[in-house]
Amino acid sequence: MKKARSKRRSSHASNDGGRGRFIILTGLSGAGKSQAIRALEDLGYFCVDNLPTALIPTLVELTRRSQGLSRMAVVVDVREGRFLSDFPRVYHALKRGTGPEPTLIFLEAADASLIRRFSETRRPHPLSPHGSAAEGIRTERARLRQIRQLADEILDTSDMTVHELRKAVMSMARGARAPAALTLTLLSFGFKYGIPSESDLVFDVRFLPNPHFVDALRPLTGRDRAVVQFLNKQPATGSYLTRVEELLRFLIPQYLTEGKAYLTVSVGCTGGRHRSPMIAQALRKRLSGAEGARLRVRHRDIAAD
Repeated sequence: MKKARSKRRSSHASNDGGRGRFIILTGLSGAGKSQAIRALEDLGYFCVDNLPTALIPTLVELTRRSQGLSRMAVVVDVREGRFLSDFPRVYHALKRGTGPEPTLIFLEAADASLIRRFSETRRPHPLSPHGSAAEGIRTERARLRQIRQLADEILDTSDMTVHELRKAVMSMARGARAPAALTLTLLSFGFKYGIPSESDLVFDVRFLPNPHFVDALRPLTGRDRAVVQFLNKQPATGSYLTRVEELLRFLIPQYLTEGKAYLTVSVGCTGGRHRSPMIAQALRKRLSGAEGARLRVRHRDIAAD
C-alpha cells in the first residue's frame, strides 16, 4: 500500500493513566482505515466502523461504565454527513472529560497512491461518485485539513504494504514510537513512456551503452545476469553508481531531519527495460546499509514492448 510517517503530537498514547484507551481513526479515503481497524481488532479492541459523530460520547460513556470495554476503537470520516462540522467540538470535549483517554490517528497518502488504489479496487471516491478519484481526493484533503491538525498521530501510508500498515498501527496502539525512517523507492522507467509523476529525483542513464543493440541481450532485462555483467564492464557504470550512492546517502538524513516521509528516485533509460532496472537494482544493493532508509525497487516499464 507510500512513508510511513508517524507524527506524534502528544505523549499520552504510552500511558493512559488507568482510564482505558479510546482510539479514533480518521483520514483520507483509500489511506487504509479498514486495514487499520482490523489491526486494532486483532489487539483486542472493540471496534466500530463509520460511527456517527453524535454517538461518540455515548460510546465513550458505555466504555467508561463497562469493565469489559477498556479498549475501544472507531472509524469516523466524511461518509458521515455531520463529521466535518461536529467532530472538532466532540473531540475537544473527549480530551477534557474523565472517560477513556482518546487518541486521534489520521491516515493519509500521496495523491498518486490514492488514485492507484481507487483504480485497482474500481470503487468511486465517496466525494466524487460520478467524477474522477483525483477530484474527490483534492476535495477531501481540503475539507479534512482542520481535522488533521487535531491528530495525535499522522500516518502516511503511501508506500506501505498491508503488513507494514498493520504493524505501524499496532505500535501506535501499544504506545511504541517507531524510529523515523524514509521510504526510498528506486523506480526504473523508460523516457519514451514519460517521466513518472511521483518522481522526487530523476536520474538519466541513457549515456550507458544500450544492451538493446546487442542481439543476445535484447530479449533480456536489467535483472538478468548477462545484462548486469555487460553494464558492469562499462567504465562509467561503477563511477556513476558511486556518485549517486554518495548523493543519496547525504540526502537521506537531510530529508529525515526535514520530516520527509518518502522519496521516489526515478532512474530512466530509453525503454526502461535494460539499463535503468540494472542501475536501480545496483543502487538498492549499495544503499542496503543506509541508516534511516527503507528501500524498495519498482520497475515500471520493464515488461513494456
